[in-house]
Amino acid sequence: MQQQNIRTHQFDNGLTLVVESMGHVQSAAFSLMVPAGSIFDAAGKNGTASVLANLISRGAGDLDARELSSALDNLGLQRSEGPGLTHMSFSGATLAKNISAALPLYGDIVLRPHLPADEFEAAQAGVIQSLRATEDEPRQKIFLELRRRCYDAPWGLPTEGSLADVESLTADDVRAHFETAFRPDEAILGVAGNVDFDEIRDTVGRVFGDWESKPEPEFATAPHGPSQDHIHHDSAQTQIGIAYEAVPYRSPEYYAGWAAVSVLSGGMSSRLFTEVREKKGLCYSIHASLSSLHDDARILCYAGTTTERAQETLDTIMVELKRLGDGIEQDELTRCKARAKSSLVMQQESTMARAGSIARDWYHLGEIRTLNDVGQRIDALTVDTVLDYIHNHPARDFTILTIGPQPLELSQ
Repeated sequence: MQQQNIRTHQFDNGLTLVVESMGHVQSAAFSLMVPAGSIFDAAGKNGTASVLANLISRGAGDLDARELSSALDNLGLQRSEGPGLTHMSFSGATLAKNISAALPLYGDIVLRPHLPADEFEAAQAGVIQSLRATEDEPRQKIFLELRRRCYDAPWGLPTEGSLADVESLTADDVRAHFETAFRPDEAILGVAGNVDFDEIRDTVGRVFGDWESKPEPEFATAPHGPSQDHIHHDSAQTQIGIAYEAVPYRSPEYYAGWAAVSVLSGGMSSRLFTEVREKKGLCYSIHASLSSLHDDARILCYAGTTTERAQETLDTIMVELKRLGDGIEQDELTRCKARAKSSLVMQQESTMARAGSIARDWYHLGEIRTLNDVGQRIDALTVDTVLDYIHNHPARDFTILTIGPQPLELSQ
């Protein structure tokens, strides 16, 4: 795996620049994380950040919406923006020679957006349509509702918002979120590709250097929902969601925790797929993943099944989650490592993936883990270290949510 050239610079206003020079590629990408995510939505206005993300690129600086879109398209920029829990993210990828022209356009978007009042209803409607589509899709809804029940608010609230809250928003609400939450303090800009660090640093300094620092907005907290719950939905299917505690990305035990989840749900040879779906035919879809916030984390498990087999599906999943502590096989860990290394090789070729990864690393760790470092951490995993993690953090204290015609019972 190639040696990585990563450098950082923090500007006086608090913005941190992280650059990974990748001389073997022809592209460049950026990921800008602005600390203005959905946790800063005002009480009763969950979804403000989501509507803002839909509105913010509709004109900025000296350009109206069409001119701005054309300018970005003329650079061949593949781009996206959207809210996360703690940050609103802007990302783009283009030819390396165009990245210095793209950044000033995003300087206008972030510092000088028009936020046109006559475009507000269209931006709001786009979010409302997406939320209504989720309401009609229990498989998506269960993850949103499971997070409400396993994470305290506002971290458990959906980043896209709540339908009733979004419908009541005004253009003034969205502008207020921008004016209070958009700030360079703790903002992170990751740039990866065939770029020169000094040139990028100077460009970023010119573009974002006059971004004024602001205090972090206050936000209210509240306890999470019940640990066992059911949402009635007339259907022939039942959706099952299970959550339990894990370690966050910043933990020294993170990769052991990742490996434990990968044994459970890392491909068609994983335990949940093999035992629950293949051998018993209990469900049509099943998987688990590790969800990490900055200081907290959960294992989130999902299964979709028929109503008639839902109770047996839940019972069998619980057996497999608890059985993990009885031992794992070397070949299970070997397969996990092989999948991880394949992912690292593919990430090495993607400037977009690297820009996002180095920005997230800085947020979670305050440093960058190179791909070589990640590879070494994965190589160092053994059956014993993974089992130590499982025994230190056993599957227990579950949060269980079901969506379907009838609730299920949790076996003791």
